[in-house]
Amino acid sequence: MRAYDIILKKRDGKKLSRNELEFLINGYVKGDIPDYQISAWAMAVFFRGMDAEETADLTMLMAESGDMIDLSPIRGIKVDKHSTGGVGDTTTLVLAPLAASAGAVVAKMSGRGLGHTGGTIDKLESIPDFNTFLSRDRFIDNVNQHRAAVVGQTGNLTPADKKLYALRDVTATVESIPLIASSIMSKKIAGGADAVVLDVKTGSGAFMKDIGQAKKLARAMVDIGEEVGRKTTAYITDMNQPLGYAVGNALEVKEAVETLRGEGPEDLTELCLELGSAMLKLAGAAGDLERGREILREKIENGEALDKFKEMIAAQEGNPEIINDFNLLPHTDKTVEVKAEKSGYISSIEALEVGTAAVLLGAGRERKDSEIDLAVGIVLKKKVGDKTAEGDTLAVLHVNNEDNLEEARTKLAAAFSISDKKPEKKQLIYEIIT
Repeated sequence: MRAYDIILKKRDGKKLSRNELEFLINGYVKGDIPDYQISAWAMAVFFRGMDAEETADLTMLMAESGDMIDLSPIRGIKVDKHSTGGVGDTTTLVLAPLAASAGAVVAKMSGRGLGHTGGTIDKLESIPDFNTFLSRDRFIDNVNQHRAAVVGQTGNLTPADKKLYALRDVTATVESIPLIASSIMSKKIAGGADAVVLDVKTGSGAFMKDIGQAKKLARAMVDIGEEVGRKTTAYITDMNQPLGYAVGNALEVKEAVETLRGEGPEDLTELCLELGSAMLKLAGAAGDLERGREILREKIENGEALDKFKEMIAAQEGNPEIINDFNLLPHTDKTVEVKAEKSGYISSIEALEVGTAAVLLGAGRERKDSEIDLAVGIVLKKKVGDKTAEGDTLAVLHVNNEDNLEEARTKLAAAFSISDKKPEKKQLIYEIIT
């Protein structure tokens, strides 16, 4: 078998067998197949695509290229949630304790943020002393005792995906649906999930700007789940404006606590109830989505969801008193307001620009090795559809380092559009794919 023949076969639009994909992926990981041949193959996939079986085979081969986390000692169906990334996407901080309080088992491995998309691990590490790197045995014990734990990904999880993604990033092959889908799902499978709920963002602040492409990606990932025996549901959700009001690590922890208290933003609360109901259904803790939503609302109203978050924080060595005292979280001494220059209605908020402004303040990374400031970020005071008067505060920047302050303030101000007519309310959830 030769890499040349496999590249030629895919270039001509033919289906690759599992053996051919295994030869290619394993050879690349070992260093036997050079970058230039994998680049040619990735470009062939970009133009020719892959069917569901091919994509599932590729996914499993990437998952099996490194550690396969065995979570069988954890009792129950392990359900995971994955978001394709956005601005102010605080859902995991809410969903892990919320779903666990309602009977789901949430054994989750998460990543750090890069660029304008925040990372769950960074957010959790803004909680003083919170430990995101538990041993395997302790991770399993925590989940068995508390039904929820969130930790960082291991160093040898899906090495084939790490190598392939780095190559795609410099060869203009990132935007391939089969390659994106297999990249995401390989990590979920290697992480030991039995069932997966996918939040596929679409809009200006999302990786998938076009809703049609977002649907294709969601369908591809659900098909992979079906092919490899993992129950999978995907939601296509809006990211044309930030989710919630807070953008920034400690600020989002605060908003997550408020949401678990029943005092959170309407859109963040609604999305968490929707995604959480799917988690309960896949975990066998609710018969249908409507019953799942009812259970989750009850857990918020009776305080059990917030208690679960407090329990989860303590179990991972964090200070649970942040629930009652937000001053224990990292915070800035300086804030800067962005004010409306005219009256009217907020017609749009460019999520990408808000996220970029937060990165300029130090809330996100421009490179993987960049240091971030857990305290800084942005809190919106208006959302799309809100009425505003000239001089009203649109958003507040929480600032430590003023080096990029003026650029961030200008970018944030430009993210808001104000019109005379109230815009139609945007859909938060466009479609559910099962």
